[in-house]
Amino acid sequence: MEFREHTLANGLTILAECNPNAHSTSIGVFVRAGARDEHDEINGVSHFLEHMVFKGTDKRDAESVNRELDDMGSFSNAQTGVESTVYYSTVLPEFQTNVVELLCDIMRPSLRDDDFETEKKVIIEEIMMYDDQPPYGGHEKIMELFFGAHPLSKSVLGTAGTVGGLTASQMKNYFQSRYSPSNMALVAAGNVDFEKFVADIQQHSEHWESFEAPRNKPTATPNYGFSVLHKPQSTQAYILQLSKAPPTESPQRYASRVASVVYGGESGSRMFWEFIDTGRAESAGAGGFEYQGAGLMMNYLCCTPEQTQENLHRLHELQQKVFESGFNQRELDLAKRKIAAQIILGSERPGNRLFSIGSKWLNQQPYETVAQVAKHYEDVTLEQINEFAQQYPMTENYTLVVGPDNNLVAANS
Repeated sequence: MEFREHTLANGLTILAECNPNAHSTSIGVFVRAGARDEHDEINGVSHFLEHMVFKGTDKRDAESVNRELDDMGSFSNAQTGVESTVYYSTVLPEFQTNVVELLCDIMRPSLRDDDFETEKKVIIEEIMMYDDQPPYGGHEKIMELFFGAHPLSKSVLGTAGTVGGLTASQMKNYFQSRYSPSNMALVAAGNVDFEKFVADIQQHSEHWESFEAPRNKPTATPNYGFSVLHKPQSTQAYILQLSKAPPTESPQRYASRVASVVYGGESGSRMFWEFIDTGRAESAGAGGFEYQGAGLMMNYLCCTPEQTQENLHRLHELQQKVFESGFNQRELDLAKRKIAAQIILGSERPGNRLFSIGSKWLNQQPYETVAQVAKHYEDVTLEQINEFAQQYPMTENYTLVVGPDNNLVAANS
């Protein structure tokens, strides 16, 4: 296993973790362009643009893009988030050059007006479909309530109104403000011929012009409170909670992640024993989300409407106990073993390593081996996770309940 990196003259970063024993090659384009980079009028443009990238270039139409990916037998997809957009493909090693050429080509899409208007209808339908699915847009709503006017409050999909009002010219302007080679990285993991990888990227991207693509990173001041998003047609209730957590720049993020497993992991956690094992909820858990300049802990719980009020109180009591008494050593040891197993098992797939390497670059952090990543969690102490519990109390949160009962009250009221 060998890590290699190179930067082209136009600022494009090239990264690869080369493993000659791997049977596949995963390649992705990571772009620092997400919902937080949009202003209100164009909310949803990053995700819309992700769709448009596959609609063709000066060399290929949409059918050719998809046919060539199929001809390579690739597993390919793309995703847009709050802070990034990623285009990726996993292929057999002999298709490395082909997939590099195709990915580089679609990174300079035609953005044709006809395609734009057609795809707009698809995006709006996706937004409406998502709004009809449980928990009925609850995540977007609570992010908006928690972050207020901060850029992290932006919905990734946008709304039917913002997407419906978006123009092709606005999308082109956004593309020209974010898709600078200096704001992008070509990343590979698995069986990679690095010299060939660099040469192919150089050939197909050297004409890309570089420009500044700054990101606004104001300090986040979260809001705390309680709301009900009334959905009379819902047969279940969904409790969502957000509280503060360390940002991606903080070394405390490792203690935060371990604490989230102790408190709300899929099995054996405090939330598991309190809600799942007892039958009080169909699903329940917690997880951390880290962004540049801000972080959050999300608690979620799905139960029957009749159990909702009692579960709100139980959730508050569970969080109060964490704040007052902290965690214990056995819980910490179990959580660290689970995390270590997940890291090591996940590292066996080049596609997982691709995202690990790309995420480090997106967050301006240095490359780390699997062993180095695992050691960060191994080194977390009981004192550190209890310090996290004190510094970021989950009792200070915004709670949103999505469901049919409009008469619920906050647990501490």
